[in-house]
Amino acid sequence: MAFGSLLRVALSLLIGGVLALGLGQPANAQVHLHPDENGTEIVRSLESLRDLDYQSWQAVAYRSGPPGGPVTLRIVGYPGRVRLDHPTSLIVHSGRGTWELEDITTANPKLAVDGRDAAAEFDLNPLLADLNQNRPLRLELPGVFVELPVPPFVVGEWRSLPSWRDAG
Repeated sequence: MAFGSLLRVALSLLIGGVLALGLGQPANAQVHLHPDENGTEIVRSLESLRDLDYQSWQAVAYRSGPPGGPVTLRIVGYPGRVRLDHPTSLIVHSGRGTWELEDITTANPKLAVDGRDAAAEFDLNPLLADLNQNRPLRLELPGVFVELPVPPFVVGEWRSLPSWRDAG
């Protein structure tokens, strides 16, 4: 019996340790100041995400200017592997909610003349105005990908952009 009790205690400690590791500190936000193509400081969140076909995409949400300014979401695929047509609205799903974000790619002078057509930009403000939790999102870009999952910590980064201030 002593061996059985010892085994139960050891197993309990092992399970407790695994749970403690899994429920540790939340991930640090990756929101930071970064110069854009023109050297202007922007606040951005940069994440690599995979769609359901296991294709990699960069999701860059950024705000230029002071807090309260507009927030843009740039989706970038690998040049030569994808060609994004404009305008194509980005459809966002979360629970029962659905949003259609306007394609504003051609308003960016650098992207408007980029012949690779591997990036698209969308106005993120309508979505951010409606979100009150960091719930997972599913992005859909018709003709490109059916579902690009966005985890809650990334949604939290995006939600922090309108009011983010440099601590330094």
